[in-house]
Amino acid sequence: MSDKSIPSQDRLIFAMDVSDCDRARELAVELGDAITFYKIGLELMMSGGYFDLLEWLLARQKKVFCDLKFFDIPATVGSAVRQLKDRGATYVTVHGNQSIMQAAAENKGDSLKVLGVTVLTSLDRGDLDDLGFDCDVEALVLSRARRALEAGCDGVISSGLEVAMLREHLDSKLLVVTPGIRPVDNKLEGDQKRVVTVEKAFASGADHIVVGRPIRDADSPRAAAEAIQVTIAAQAGA
Repeated sequence: MSDKSIPSQDRLIFAMDVSDCDRARELAVELGDAITFYKIGLELMMSGGYFDLLEWLLARQKKVFCDLKFFDIPATVGSAVRQLKDRGATYVTVHGNQSIMQAAAENKGDSLKVLGVTVLTSLDRGDLDDLGFDCDVEALVLSRARRALEAGCDGVISSGLEVAMLREHLDSKLLVVTPGIRPVDNKLEGDQKRVVTVEKAFASGADHIVVGRPIRDADSPRAAAEAIQVTIAAQAGA
């Protein structure tokens, strides 16, 4: 586990991937204090009431990661980040080349942190071939992470499969947030192809993990979240 001074409970970020903000609030109430950090993304943005939900979560002392993956010309991305910076969110994601990430970093203010997306965990080698990348996944992730750092980003989104490599080659101050987490070692569900377990992600040096379906679709989402928190606390105390 990374040595940053992050509270153990904040290391788990729940991906609130539901269809509308009313359902998001219901789920947050059900989860209670088992979750302190929420990721809200494009589906909720398009459902309406996104910023009301953000404020509702903040009023309940939750941290919020706006996973909006901004990708446009640098001036537009910079303006979008500037509009978000005083909303109380902790993290926002940005896609794109160095000038796009730099525009985001220049407009993030003092409290919002910008995370550059390296390679989506839904992509595998075949997908990268389709996109025209002839390097391997690890080289691409490392290159994009280096560019994010040079651009002034605070961290990156990276599969747990590449976290150890990032820790070996890059500044330890880099925040690494790892999606594609499964409580057990399997690759059977949904569109995530490059997945790791909770233990492997933190053993490799992740700062946060992002977990969605294994909590949301559990018989008891709260119990599932609490079980993951127990695992994280055990690793933090190891």
